[in-house]
Amino acid sequence: MAFLVSGTLQAAAQLVDAWDSLGRKGKYNVQGSRTALILCSPGVSATAVAAMDGVFQALGFENCEKREVPVQLFCRVAEEIAGNIICPVFRTSLRGILYLGHEPWRPEVTSREGVLCLQMQSDPGPGTQYDLSGTRAALLLAVIQDRLGARHGVVALRDLCQALGFKITLRTNPSAQAFWEELAQFRETLNTHKGLVSCALVALMAHGGPQGQLLGADGEEVQLEVLVQELSCCQALHGHPKIFLLQACRGGNRDSGVGPRALPWHWRWLRAPPAMPTQVDVLQIQADAPGSLISSPGTPGQADILTVYAAAEGCVAYRDEKGSDFVQTLVEVIRANPGGDLLELLTEVNRPVCELDVLGPDSDELRKACLEIRSSLRRRLCL
Repeated sequence: MAFLVSGTLQAAAQLVDAWDSLGRKGKYNVQGSRTALILCSPGVSATAVAAMDGVFQALGFENCEKREVPVQLFCRVAEEIAGNIICPVFRTSLRGILYLGHEPWRPEVTSREGVLCLQMQSDPGPGTQYDLSGTRAALLLAVIQDRLGARHGVVALRDLCQALGFKITLRTNPSAQAFWEELAQFRETLNTHKGLVSCALVALMAHGGPQGQLLGADGEEVQLEVLVQELSCCQALHGHPKIFLLQACRGGNRDSGVGPRALPWHWRWLRAPPAMPTQVDVLQIQADAPGSLISSPGTPGQADILTVYAAAEGCVAYRDEKGSDFVQTLVEVIRANPGGDLLELLTEVNRPVCELDVLGPDSDELRKACLEIRSSLRRRLCL
């Protein structure tokens, strides 16, 4: 019996320590064993597989299993072809800092949270950060009718953009056609602007369709990809960051979460970590975006884009009479550190969002939510 009690207390203490570590420091504990799996199609060269295996070994992965699969998992291998640079895309739902190699030394801010650091870094120079000295423009398109609490999110984002120096265009209750027309007009305004346009932010708030479409105030659908492509073609924003914030459902899945709710009562009594969304703590790196367009030699057409979804793919985005937890937390985090790296700040936003238990309007059962962040940024973005 003593052994069972001791083992239970030790396991619970480890869970508590892991939870406190991420909660206080915002850093994943990677002191345990590391395992990697490499899946490759028949067309991938042995050299590329060996190189990836070498990376995992250098990062301390004890076991790296390699399998060949009969399907092509990637659109193409990331390489330079005819002068065009393939654009890598990061897709993440991390809640904190993840160091797979040495921790970077940043003497000026020792507690700053990052996303993925593989080697020692010194203080970033000006060339590693986007120049935001020019005009900043924001377009807020929000369907308010029949969306409880939506007005609070609009006000919060508008006030934040004003505080960050953005010139704001706000439209409420646009139809599906108006979503596209407003983006087209926004792009044209930027292209005819006299002077440097250094950054654009587009917030889209509406009901979402079953496949992630946006629904206008008229109930008609508009594809998000069409809206993103519209701004990607803006010549004034060539080489400059384009930010998309999406407060909309991306499907009908309602995530009950996974984790300690299924554990015995004595683990919960010892303050075990709360349940987490099923799609949290994931980092994917694509060689390039499927179907991406190359706008000009040397620069990817899909580069310099940051898209933040309020819900994971296929899932419901929640809000109540007070508004959206995603929007409210985003505003609070950025206001607290407006000069911080935006990707790093977004991991701070995702952590409390994942910890919340949300009561959906269609059920008395508690649900979980998780952000999804997609980035093809090439520099640090500090607003």
